[in-house]
Amino acid sequence: VQPRRRRDWARVTRVFFTVDTELSLGSHQRGVSPDTNLAQSIFGETPGGSFGIGWQMERLGHHGLTGVFFVDPVPAALFGMDMLKRIVAPILTAGHEVQLHIHTEWLKFLTGSPVDGRLGENIGDFSEDDQVALIGWARDLLMAAGAPDPVAFRAGNFGADDRTLRALARLGIAWDSSFNAAYLGAPCRVDLPPLGLDPAGVAGVRELPVTQIFDRPGRLRPAQLCALSHREMLAMLDHAEAQHQSAVNIVSHSFELISRDRRRPNQSVINRFEALCALLAERRDSLPTSGFANLSFPDASHAATPLPASPLRTWERMAEQAIGHWRYERG
Repeated sequence: VQPRRRRDWARVTRVFFTVDTELSLGSHQRGVSPDTNLAQSIFGETPGGSFGIGWQMERLGHHGLTGVFFVDPVPAALFGMDMLKRIVAPILTAGHEVQLHIHTEWLKFLTGSPVDGRLGENIGDFSEDDQVALIGWARDLLMAAGAPDPVAFRAGNFGADDRTLRALARLGIAWDSSFNAAYLGAPCRVDLPPLGLDPAGVAGVRELPVTQIFDRPGRLRPAQLCALSHREMLAMLDHAEAQHQSAVNIVSHSFELISRDRRRPNQSVINRFEALCALLAERRDSLPTSGFANLSFPDASHAATPLPASPLRTWERMAEQAIGHWRYERG
């Protein structure tokens, strides 16, 4: 007899499938047109098909899953609001969440900015007052494109610091998802324990860390679609459920399912995405997908820990990635 799945919402492990939705700065610097950048980086258009946010949302919807799309609105100040509306509208129409993302590297291309020309590669490079100005400005752009008032934020490159969290609290943005322990020290400079996995209150906001596993003893690897094999994802989710972890935070990107040169689908990552969707659909009672709207977590009563390292899983993933790179990333 199969055991009954848990339906106690205080005990389930909520899964956040988050997609950083952004134009490519590198493509812009190489002279790629804004329309081509949008087609490739957001909608994943290749001669072999489109595998960006439209396809991702269709597959999430097919499986009855919720996605969270962290949208970077800053390029709208350079290319116009119509482009941003073309990103936001289909996400909302499909019933997924739009939350706030920001890549401050774009500021150097603007003729005017809310911080009087001051520049930084990451939001954490700015003073707290400048961060309030930048995040508030980006929020206004996102809402002008039709998005609801965002309640969650993620820094581009995970490049936040403690001032970012204080800035979010000043702006009334309740959630941050910038803490990625694999990037701790540079560019992520949020002062939290590196092995923390559960949501935690800090500086007036709630932090939802990017979930980590140990791929080798002492070395963390983030739960990113292109960074973990399906077997590692499955083991991570099993581990999270077994230790009653309150949340799992998985990261992806709008362009992650196509090759780096934007010329072809990456079937290896596409297969991984499909397998993850099927898994989450099958286990929706104990691993429900979630967004940030109207979200409340009690403080964790225990300390969840990352999945321990497995040499076999790590070797299998490295072999899988080598094959995928040879097949889909060669010029």
